Amino acid sequence: MWSRIKRFFARYKNLSGNVFALSLVSLLNDTSSDIIYPLLPAFLALTLGASPMIIGIIEGFAESVAAFLKLFSGYLSDKFDSRKLPVFLGYSLASITRPLLAFVGSWQQVLFVRVADRAGKGIRGAPRDAIIAGSVPEEKRGLAFGFNRAADHLGAVIGPVIAFLLLSYFAADASSPTASEYQQVFLFASVPVVIGLFVIVFFVKENKSEKSAKEASSSPIKLSLKEFDGNFKRFLLVVALFTLSNSTDAFLLFRAEQAGIAPAVLPLLWMALHLSKVFSSLIFGDLSDRVGRKTLIFAGWILYALVYAGFAFVGSAWQAWVLFIIYGVYFGLTEGAEKALVADLVPKEKRGTAYGFYNLAFSITVLPASIVFGAVYSYFGASAAFLISAFVSICAAVLLLTVQTKTKIPSLESA
Repeated sequence: MWSRIKRFFARYKNLSGNVFALSLVSLLNDTSSDIIYPLLPAFLALTLGASPMIIGIIEGFAESVAAFLKLFSGYLSDKFDSRKLPVFLGYSLASITRPLLAFVGSWQQVLFVRVADRAGKGIRGAPRDAIIAGSVPEEKRGLAFGFNRAADHLGAVIGPVIAFLLLSYFAADASSPTASEYQQVFLFASVPVVIGLFVIVFFVKENKSEKSAKEASSSPIKLSLKEFDGNFKRFLLVVALFTLSNSTDAFLLFRAEQAGIAPAVLPLLWMALHLSKVFSSLIFGDLSDRVGRKTLIFAGWILYALVYAGFAFVGSAWQAWVLFIIYGVYFGLTEGAEKALVADLVPKEKRGTAYGFYNLAFSITVLPASIVFGAVYSYFGASAAFLISAFVSICAAVLLLTVQTKTKIPSLESA
């Protein structure tokens, strides 16, 4: 048993410096982001009077902007063979905009800040993933992306703990904080991501293409799906369908509060979710290199459907805790495997553009998903909204089986 554990962690020692540096940046950024995020639904609903539909519009629109920008940032990083600069600019924008939540007085202002914050995510996302994919050999892509996602989620464990401690310190009544008490917490959110900027400058290395300028000009990269084969396009369509079931997690936090979890405890619930994501990302990202990406993605989407069906009928705080922990396993099964699969399906010189289209597949349906979910939630109840989402995710999982994978996966015995 001990020897297996040693072999498991030994595989991570051989990852490149870029993977470790960008994973540290992800950890710091998510620490920053998740000081805010688990408190935001309660802040919007209880202090600014926002309805579930408004919450859906804010988060859905913000994520859509991020996904659209990932398309263009990924394409431009391929075209100009530069990935480090947009990664730095994206994280810089996050460090500037997040503290502005300390000064908002309406949900419309929250919408503006969240869109600006997620725009930073859109600028940095695809180039960062392309750097990671290009920093490791093909047979270690799942391992690298799993590690990156685990670091990202570890930041989302640390952030809610900081939020909980700060809110407990600032709030006279932690079960019912005032708007100003929430906003005092939000002021601290930019500190970790600023530290991450220094990590990017000094530790992330640009891997320039080996193509000459003449070769690059003779075969320019185009922002067009015609550059990719039908199999990759099919994968994008299936991802878009699944995203139609995948509304903002703010609704899960809102549902947990309805099930009896106090607002001050929501950061701890968010922490538990991401702790589950950390361990499952480490385990399943590595496993995707050995048993195949599609198998894990299919299993993750089915698990997602089961979790959402559970949220349709959740009636107590302990049930919400269990569902959130299981929900974290879905992320471990799918996030690293999906990003590794994108790199498997496209030529290396088009990875930035491919990651842009992959994120565009989310943007096409993430806004309507959150708006429709919020509308159904508001007019027909939580159970109807969660069950409809579960059904759509099952349909997407079945269609995923039509996508052909090209990479030969080593056997378990040889890994």
